[in-house]
Amino acid sequence: MQTAEPLQNSQQLMVQSSGSLSFNSNLSKEDEEMSRSALSTFRAKEEEIERKKMEVREKVQAQLGRVEEETKRLATIREELEALADPMRKEVASVRKKIDAVNKELKPLGHTCQKKEREYKEALEAFNEKNKEKVQLITRLMELVSESERLRMKKLEELMTHAELDSPPQCERGPAI
Repeated sequence: MQTAEPLQNSQQLMVQSSGSLSFNSNLSKEDEEMSRSALSTFRAKEEEIERKKMEVREKVQAQLGRVEEETKRLATIREELEALADPMRKEVASVRKKIDAVNKELKPLGHTCQKKEREYKEALEAFNEKNKEKVQLITRLMELVSESERLRMKKLEELMTHAELDSPPQCERGPAI
């Protein structure tokens, strides 16, 4: 009767051990899911940034078109006014006008670029921090699983030793008739 108890205990430990193996596979699936989730979040942010860049480019192109039309109209008016002045003065004014137009366009574009770069760096930094945290958690999980397995094996060996000590000695002779 005493040998049946240790046998039953060892069977329970085997069932628990196999449960921890399926737990490990579930964790690996969870890790994969976390990785996929982090990657999809990162990709979504990248796509959002690209979409915003395209919107800014489209707005800039639309403004450039309007500015060019207005520049042509103003240039025509200015040419008519300066027709009475020196020819070099006309070219200088034209170049100055172009410089002013470009300066007006550059300033908001520069601000937009800086803002987008900051957003990108912040998103990348947040992603890297979360990834680092995930690695630390996985490392801790592996340590816990290893420690748990070590403790269970130690307990199982103790139970095996007790089972060998508690069992009655076997006779070398055959069974009694």
